Amino acid sequence: MTTASIDRQWQRFTFNERLARYAVYLCFVSAIVWSWQTVEVIPEFLFDAPAQFADMFQRMVPLDYGFYPQTIHAALIETLHIATLGTLFTLVFAIPLALLNAPNIMPSKTVNWVAQVFLVSSRSVNSLVWALLFIALFGPGVLAGIMAIAVRSIGFVGKLLAEAIAEVNMGTIEALKATGASWTSILLKGYWPQVMPAFFSIVLFRWDINVRESAVLGLVGAGGIGVVLNDAQNLFEWQKVSMVLLSIFAVVILAEALVIYVRKKLI
Repeated sequence: MTTASIDRQWQRFTFNERLARYAVYLCFVSAIVWSWQTVEVIPEFLFDAPAQFADMFQRMVPLDYGFYPQTIHAALIETLHIATLGTLFTLVFAIPLALLNAPNIMPSKTVNWVAQVFLVSSRSVNSLVWALLFIALFGPGVLAGIMAIAVRSIGFVGKLLAEAIAEVNMGTIEALKATGASWTSILLKGYWPQVMPAFFSIVLFRWDINVRESAVLGLVGAGGIGVVLNDAQNLFEWQKVSMVLLSIFAVVILAEALVIYVRKKLI
């Protein structure tokens, strides 16, 4: 055994790899410091936050239970309608865009790219921003909220559905093509049975998300429970605010349970 073999030591990372790791750590810390300076947190407000929270909590209890049948219930139903109709309208545009974005259905890369641009544009803008745009078009109300939810959801549903279509087993598709089946038959008998579980999962998951997003659209005037919450906050009626927040929390939990139940029944 030579001296060189005895002195050789195993190292997990090379010098360049360690240097790269330290550079990543340095960039991460620098980003935090830079962001913290940009935020401009006021220390007095930060240290006073626990006391302010305790004071607000005292003003929020007891809950105003009588406010629920008067206003909250109808607003919650409206919120669910916004989420449901918005999700259904989404499918009208998301399904064609998903088919155009799937390379095994549409081999043209140009068409794939155009469809992907629409999908990315849809999900790159927040629901509140879409709501503001549609309020400018249709005025305040439920219609603006429905359109905001629908347009926002197109990118989410279309992207995931396109990925599910792209991952299907092409053996069945090739067999149908060999028999001379029409394009519609191939789509319904070859693609749909394989994509169906993912489709229902995506739609149910998006509806669950839309229920939560619909709850805040009213803050900008797009209807739903957010309008009631905004009015109660502006009037400093904190007991009503707490009742609205509790109602939203309950609806979100029930929607989650409903999605899990329906998904088990369908898939």
